[in-house]
Amino acid sequence: MARAKSLCYHAHLMGEPTSQHGAKKSSFRVRDYMTATVTSLTVDARLLDAALLIRRTGKRHVPVISAEGKVLGIISDRDVSRLAPSVLSPLSSEDYNKIFEGTSVTLAMTKDPVTIHPDAPVQQAVHIMTSKKFSSVLVTEADGKLVGIITVTDLLALLDQLLIAGDKA
Repeated sequence: MARAKSLCYHAHLMGEPTSQHGAKKSSFRVRDYMTATVTSLTVDARLLDAALLIRRTGKRHVPVISAEGKVLGIISDRDVSRLAPSVLSPLSSEDYNKIFEGTSVTLAMTKDPVTIHPDAPVQQAVHIMTSKKFSSVLVTEADGKLVGIITVTDLLALLDQLLIAGDKA
């Protein structure tokens, strides 16, 4: 409990508005901390495309979108690994690659993922991630179009800023 009061105190020091009843009204919005430049795949992509994109970018989560930019799913590095044949299997490298080239990302992705609006409070994103044990949440407009992703790394950067501000106060 003391820890929560401490964070509220630091937020108040940083000029966070309060309501007339003294309750904290968060000015921390998802749009201010999300990653807005998101590399995505479309539904016609293959598992190979996802694996190469994850390897090339170092991102662990890749949204899958429609031609109109609406979120249909999300695929993670774990999803790719789960569908990949074991390297201990007797498959030749050619057969192994055929599986990656012939498997649609739609088989591995999580369909209709949980999303959040860019104007939602950051605390809502934190609640989603902690309660569901997610390490990212896709950020979409009301019409379902992808506008970003907020990750544990983004939230740790915010925590770092708050801790630095608190130490200076």
